[in-house]
Amino acid sequence: MTLNISGRLLACAALMTLLPSGARAETLAELYEKAKAEKEVVFYSGGPALPHENRAKLFMQQFPGIEVKVTGGFSNVLNERIEQQMAEKKLAVDMAFFQTVQDFMKWKAQGKLLNFKPDGFDQIYPNFRDPDGAYMSLSANALTYAYNTAAVRPEDAPKSALDFLRPMFAGKAITVYPADDDAALYLFHIIVQKYGWEWMDKYMATRPNFVQGHLPVARSVASGENIATFDASSSAWPFRREGKLEVVWSPVDETPVFTLTGGIFKDAPHPNAARLYLTWFLAKEQQSRIGSFSSRADVPPPEGFRPLTSYKIANSYREFMIDEKLIDSLRKRMEAYTGPPVNKGGVR
Repeated sequence: MTLNISGRLLACAALMTLLPSGARAETLAELYEKAKAEKEVVFYSGGPALPHENRAKLFMQQFPGIEVKVTGGFSNVLNERIEQQMAEKKLAVDMAFFQTVQDFMKWKAQGKLLNFKPDGFDQIYPNFRDPDGAYMSLSANALTYAYNTAAVRPEDAPKSALDFLRPMFAGKAITVYPADDDAALYLFHIIVQKYGWEWMDKYMATRPNFVQGHLPVARSVASGENIATFDASSSAWPFRREGKLEVVWSPVDETPVFTLTGGIFKDAPHPNAARLYLTWFLAKEQQSRIGSFSSRADVPPPEGFRPLTSYKIANSYREFMIDEKLIDSLRKRMEAYTGPPVNKGGVR
């Protein structure tokens, strides 16, 4: 299902001309004045914490007096911590940035998110944002193929999911546990939809390896411990720049796209600082350096890549994640293949 965003954007732009223009997003300077008194902003982020920690340093340099406290980890672990805080009415976090978009949809339905449209909100692709501003995507990520450049010749690089059944990849392919990771589950679902569960039987017969987190997947392929994956996120790109692995966008199969979604909680202890950080994060200057594709239509793709919409992509991640019956069934079936996840550490 190739994404046709241009038509949607034109329709959205036409609609915007009919809306009242009185509402104006506050500037960074205006938000900073309000945020100073709160002195800090606290958020949880799914995935590696380091990019967010580096970004936080830039923010604190630009807005002295406001400390940024970041907790990174697995989205499906951190969301439970937030749920516990909510249940105890002791919310300690202002906002969250997770790939588990279904959490934000649930929190919105429960009235637990703050409706906020920062400057630049109208530039976010329509299917990447909640129309009321309760949550929005801050970046888009794709799960491409990747192979170790020292172990695999370019002419032998995989171009479809069927190529990973070849003997040369036996025991040397790696992905995230699909039952444990929403994006990986979406990836396996797309493959099985196209090639059937027979593909999964054949793939498991090749003795593939599984790990928690996409950063360990990228490290494993870059080091040569494994030589290929069809589950490479933007965590693989630094190793690509070093020449240790190469990324392949399949010309045959759809490449799944998932998002990093963010939202501010209605009971956030530092709501103004959260508004400031979210507005700053969404600004074009920061979006141009996030390390993956921006959710904004007016930000060019990362160096070395074409616009996301120019690839053969699958972009129904949000719709997939709200089908609870399907998700539950897939998790159980995938775990029957791979066994339960074995934790080998965090995501740093």
